[in-house]
Amino acid sequence: MSNSLSHVHRLVPASGETARPPLLLLHGTGGDEADLLPLGDMVAPGAALLSPRGQVLENGMPRFFRRLAEGVFDEADVVARAGDLAAFVAEARAAYDLPAPVALGFSNGANIAGALLWLHPETLAGAVLLRAMMPLGTPPAADLRGKPVLILSGAADPIVPAENAERLASALRAAGANVDHRILPGGHGLGQADLTLARDWLAAL
Repeated sequence: MSNSLSHVHRLVPASGETARPPLLLLHGTGGDEADLLPLGDMVAPGAALLSPRGQVLENGMPRFFRRLAEGVFDEADVVARAGDLAAFVAEARAAYDLPAPVALGFSNGANIAGALLWLHPETLAGAVLLRAMMPLGTPPAADLRGKPVLILSGAADPIVPAENAERLASALRAAGANVDHRILPGGHGLGQADLTLARDWLAAL
């Protein structure tokens, strides 16, 4: 199952009679296709979980796109890798008979999810962006009217400046997305508040 498409991945089929959209789980730097499966199960019990591994290696650690330094992204690679990921999602939807997923991304995974929203908006039904930054300096015009997006930022995050996270939320709103941006106590790591807010937001979709 995990190697038959363009990205190494894991699929957990939906269970029960859930009508939840599937989750596209996008790990942070150094994660892999198993990394966010427990999180996905906690915040969307019963939903199908599609979890690809990033195809870029940084010092042996998987990522979804290259960066030039901490917080400085190779934007040409962001664009190329977002296209590859969108193609993978289309392959997986056909192979596994899935509707459009909601992305659940952490850090690097949240950033590639943001890039998907702008560059390939048809790929996602919505997104939960955990500790996300602007993936592109000047995002292209996109029609995100009504697209639900939850952004959860850490007030003391040493990696994502507060101004950057707010700029991300504002830019998505300007493109028409229905954005809920929450700033939580804590840093770049996730806490119980993240899980509770993500679970409640996903349940309300």
